Amino acid sequence: MGKTKQEKTIYVIGHRNPDTDSIVSAAAYAALKRSQGAENCRAARAGKPTPQTEYIFNRFGVTLPEFVPDLVPKVAYHYQGDVDTIGEDTSLWEAMDRLERNRTRVLPVVDKDGRYHSLLHYSAFAQKVLRMINPKQKTVIQTSMNLLSAVLHTQALVVHDADTVKKSPVVIAAAEYKTFAEHLGAHIPENTIVIVGDREDIQSHAIERGVRALIITNGTMLSKGLRDEAERKGVSVLISPYDTASTALLIIYSMPVTTMSNTVVQPVNRNDTVRKVAPLLADAPGKTLPVVDDEGALLGVISESDLYGEPNVDVIMVDHNEISQAIEGIENYRILEIIDHHRLGTVSTRHPITFINKPVGATSTIVTTLYQEHRIPIRPEIASILLCGILADTLVLQSATTTDLDRSTAEYLANITNLDLETLGRDLMTAASNIAGRSAEELIGQDLKVYDEAGFSFGVSQIEVEDPHHILSRKAEFVDELERRRARGGHLFSALLVTDITALSSLLIVAAEGNFEQSVTLPRQEPSVYVLRDVVSRKKQLMPILSELIEKYGDR
Repeated sequence: MGKTKQEKTIYVIGHRNPDTDSIVSAAAYAALKRSQGAENCRAARAGKPTPQTEYIFNRFGVTLPEFVPDLVPKVAYHYQGDVDTIGEDTSLWEAMDRLERNRTRVLPVVDKDGRYHSLLHYSAFAQKVLRMINPKQKTVIQTSMNLLSAVLHTQALVVHDADTVKKSPVVIAAAEYKTFAEHLGAHIPENTIVIVGDREDIQSHAIERGVRALIITNGTMLSKGLRDEAERKGVSVLISPYDTASTALLIIYSMPVTTMSNTVVQPVNRNDTVRKVAPLLADAPGKTLPVVDDEGALLGVISESDLYGEPNVDVIMVDHNEISQAIEGIENYRILEIIDHHRLGTVSTRHPITFINKPVGATSTIVTTLYQEHRIPIRPEIASILLCGILADTLVLQSATTTDLDRSTAEYLANITNLDLETLGRDLMTAASNIAGRSAEELIGQDLKVYDEAGFSFGVSQIEVEDPHHILSRKAEFVDELERRRARGGHLFSALLVTDITALSSLLIVAAEGNFEQSVTLPRQEPSVYVLRDVVSRKKQLMPILSELIEKYGDR
């Protein structure tokens, strides 16, 4: 079988540091695409799930989307699978025939468990054969009786230790009897392979000395008496249909492929980056290298030309459309669709795409309507997480972003799942507001989005709590973490929106460049902490406020 390009994987993935709606939307939309025939469509997540998200997926028995930390170009997205391989005990003859028939430059050699062993390629073969046929040294081959018989198409009269592979000097009985006897005497007989024609005196002497194997050429048969003697002496006797010269040439090809393959060539891992692998390919035999998994199992091969072809990955973005919020490396792949409910960012694509953006409270609402539009029944467990996605992103339908479509969709899903909206909402808010034992780094990072506005970048995180005083008691810890993130990202400021799910208001904790913080005109509760009454939505309520502040700061 020749090598074939891996079937493309379509990742349905939300933004970095994903919230519940982002992960739910990815899982549910991937399930919808698979039900429409896209079996290679897989849900993914670019970050760690929040405790609320884990609670939802565990409660309803849905597997969390695959964790894909980045889409930096990797071997996994370019290599060719279903590559032809050959076992380490296969004859060199069969291996070279495979190279010729498949018109391939290299042939990976694997052990009995499918792990990579070595690489066969013409240059390695040529170099080793030249060393073997050097007239200044004795010809020694490593083979078994079974391999010899298969390659030479022999009639096996007597066979001992058929599968044993060991090194044997080869003696061709072309001289007179005395010279041959002297020549054979220079070797250990039980290790030696003798090639002879129809000369019974030499046949008899070789058997008497107990050579490892006697190969008789031109189809000449052995006398019954000598055959019986060979049985007693433990000498294998093979009848070759070829003449002596051809037999001597072919015998080299009876060696296991591992005797000629290149063990110096190291494989690359499927998770290696293209940047790391590119210079290795430039110097590799045939500019091709084997690809293995973490256990060393061979997956395929990758060649230099593969790096210039389209990767084996396409992407569907859900719950975001800004590159600054997307998984790292997404610009290297074709974006097929965007399903979102946020403001339009600066994303651009090389090809026309499906772009669905609706001013609703949750992307889960949009995904549910797509099931309805395509008349695809929603499995109960998928309906359950979609309902949770809507309730989580709309603060149980209380957020300013909530629309009539969110409410009617939530009711529709509640009917499918037989879940009570109020009770489920309380469960979700309890799961979301549990911050005990969690560090400022984890809480800020769990739902962080980075924005670009008027030439400035900034980060805004959001957490939902039942009592903001628990956060304020740790204010110094949160301000320090915000400042670390601001400085590391080169942002104008970093902020944390602490939403009180009981009072439906928020506090904003800010770490900013000095000049910007002085320009902030929001009601200040204490240094670095601002009061945002009736503000619960980062998207619809906080972002317009921040945009106005940044615009004024830029015009100063």
